[in-house]
Amino acid sequence: MKTHRLGRTDVEVTRLVFGGGPLGGLFEPLDDATAAQALDTAWETGIRAYDTSPHYGIGHSERRIGDLLRGKPRAEFTLSTKVGRLLVPQEAQGRTDESFAVPATHRRVWDFTRDGIRRSVEDSLARLGLDRIDVLYLHDAERHFEDALRDGYPALAELRAEGVVRAIGAGMHDTGKLTRLVREADPDVVMLSGRHTLLDHSALDGLLPACAERGVSVVAASVFNSGLLATGRPAVGARYDYGPATPALQKRVHRIADVCEARGVTVPQAAMAFSLLHPAVAAIAVGMRTAQEVRRNVAAFDVPVPPELWIELCDEGLLEEHALPAVAG
Repeated sequence: MKTHRLGRTDVEVTRLVFGGGPLGGLFEPLDDATAAQALDTAWETGIRAYDTSPHYGIGHSERRIGDLLRGKPRAEFTLSTKVGRLLVPQEAQGRTDESFAVPATHRRVWDFTRDGIRRSVEDSLARLGLDRIDVLYLHDAERHFEDALRDGYPALAELRAEGVVRAIGAGMHDTGKLTRLVREADPDVVMLSGRHTLLDHSALDGLLPACAERGVSVVAASVFNSGLLATGRPAVGARYDYGPATPALQKRVHRIADVCEARGVTVPQAAMAFSLLHPAVAAIAVGMRTAQEVRRNVAAFDVPVPPELWIELCDEGLLEEHALPAVAG
């Protein structure tokens, strides 16, 4: 699988990154055996970049990814995780975590201080069972952005200078705040969630040009917008940005599917290809929970998409006109 270098670093990621959110039991429970099969399949198919976070299943995702990667040559994969939430033990008392289908054995505490970030890294390494992290992101800092920019980013830069991590940045959905970080700091990479997709082109207005200008790489996450673009046609109960997809959005995706099918392309194939076309985008991160999902996504990732598709989507009013020059040259 092709790789891409992040910013001005020597960190390489495969163009398809294994997104570890579902391994934490996102939306529904996931057992260890199924998670292990998904990860084994990802490795077998050539994926060598793995993204996780303490937030994903209050540590379950990190532990499961560590179980795979500990048995692999360290030089052959790139691992990213995130900081901003510390996990504090608590008595579950039969409760399930608020965001993931796992026992509520821990609670999250926001902390973008230097000490909090260093503690978070130590905790993540213990859960992973690895000796280092390659890429470290400030995570979901939208409501704590000033703290993250003032205290969190310098702490990441310090870890990078010390050689504890090799690349730093932030993972958010707010394109304006990410653009501020790119212009006011010196990140290597940003992970953008759900804002450079077939359904949301807002990153084209400021963030992607800023990243291209400053030499900052983008990893585009949530390219399926939480599932609405993950199938050939919208599935029953399809989600958009973690909530139920509206009838209007579902209708729009059906129209996109009509154009795609006429060109012999599926919606997931087009969704992945679109997010990768901008020159600032180094890779896409796709959340996967089963071996079947991994195989399906890798197969779709490898399918070439004809450039004429983007022009037709623009002609049908399904792709914004200002997106066309950026993706079709």
